[in-house]
Amino acid sequence: MGKKGDLSNFERGMVVGARWAGLSISQSAQLLGFSRTTISRVYKEWCEKGKTSSMQQSCGRKCLVDARGQRRMGRLIQADRRATLTEITTRYNRGMQQSICEATTRTTLRRMGYNSRRPHRVPLISTTNRKKRLQFARAHQNWTVEDWKNV
Repeated sequence: MGKKGDLSNFERGMVVGARWAGLSISQSAQLLGFSRTTISRVYKEWCEKGKTSSMQQSCGRKCLVDARGQRRMGRLIQADRRATLTEITTRYNRGMQQSICEATTRTTLRRMGYNSRRPHRVPLISTTNRKKRLQFARAHQNWTVEDWKNV
């Protein structure tokens, strides 16, 4: 719950359902644990406007990158997986009327499920180990599944 008297969409539905089932304001308040004022306000909003959800999800600044922009950004990433954030932002802004900054690109990529990772430095296989592996593979090339079960 946010401010006092703010209810989630589920709680609003419960209030409307209780009143619709024939419970009084006092009975609904006692059953659900809200004030009588809250019960009457929510039910009145529902009766007048048919409103059962709070408008909290539509507050805040609108995203600069909409669903279409996310698809475009996804294609840019697939084209070059090793591109830096600056490169992705520059490529995205080419051909767009409204340009975005790197912070917007970063938050959009996180929202899309991408994370930054650095590839592990893996030592190359030595020549002696390569020879031993090849020797082992040739020695066991013709083994059956039964032979491998006895290892």
